[in-house]
Amino acid sequence: MRDLKFTKSVATGNDFMIVDNRSNLIKNLPALARKACDRKRSIGADGILVVENSKKCDFKMRVFNSDGSEAQMCGNGSRCVALYAVTKKIAKKDMTIDTLAGPIKVSVNGSLVKVMLTEPRDIRWNFCLMIHKCPYKLSFVNTGVPHVVHFVEDIEKVDVKNIGSHLRSHGEFAPEGTNADFVQIAGKNSIKVRTYERGVEDETLACGTGSVAGALISAEAEGMTSPVTVHTQSGEKLKVYFRKIDGDFKNVYLEGYAKLVYEGVMRDV
Repeated sequence: MRDLKFTKSVATGNDFMIVDNRSNLIKNLPALARKACDRKRSIGADGILVVENSKKCDFKMRVFNSDGSEAQMCGNGSRCVALYAVTKKIAKKDMTIDTLAGPIKVSVNGSLVKVMLTEPRDIRWNFCLMIHKCPYKLSFVNTGVPHVVHFVEDIEKVDVKNIGSHLRSHGEFAPEGTNADFVQIAGKNSIKVRTYERGVEDETLACGTGSVAGALISAEAEGMTSPVTVHTQSGEKLKVYFRKIDGDFKNVYLEGYAKLVYEGVMRDV
């Protein structure tokens, strides 16, 4: 048993516990995530971000959801961990982070953090699935992690947890499952997004890769141009930049503010 230093961080309503594991002292990261993310009996977070050594980038980021599952990437998490890396002098303001989804480039300007995500893939347009005997028109894109997008007229009336949980575990996306995003058009180049996140198994106040998924699908469906402003459930805004070349999305960036909330020690880890 040992004490573990950590930093609590938040980006657009997504909150994370960041730990430095470059010395490889923490062996059971899934168990740590399950214990630390419990909002009733521990620190509480949507997930933990683990900093490790990397041979090809400034450092490696591993992402563990609150249920202990490991995610390939996290858009808001990458912005938090980049701000942490600059603050702790692990990396300079322009850095490259190694992730399971591939290397990503990040720039930190004060508390404003802009991350270049891996190129979107596996896009599927306009297919239908039945949920509660009702057809849902959907599109799908992997923005580092899988996302299914459904357009709605009034986002505040959507039962995100109920419908999202059924989409998340639908056989169409087996075995990994998917995140589920509900998108409302809010203006010329503006959308509102609510996301049900797998691993958290609930709606979160924001999802970076989900905001990107919503923006890209909206760009195609509604002719939106870069940057697209994303209004999240936290009340904060994100910006998604992209270039569309020969029908494909390139140079996709997510930009928004992040902050380090406090530092602490978790006892008897």
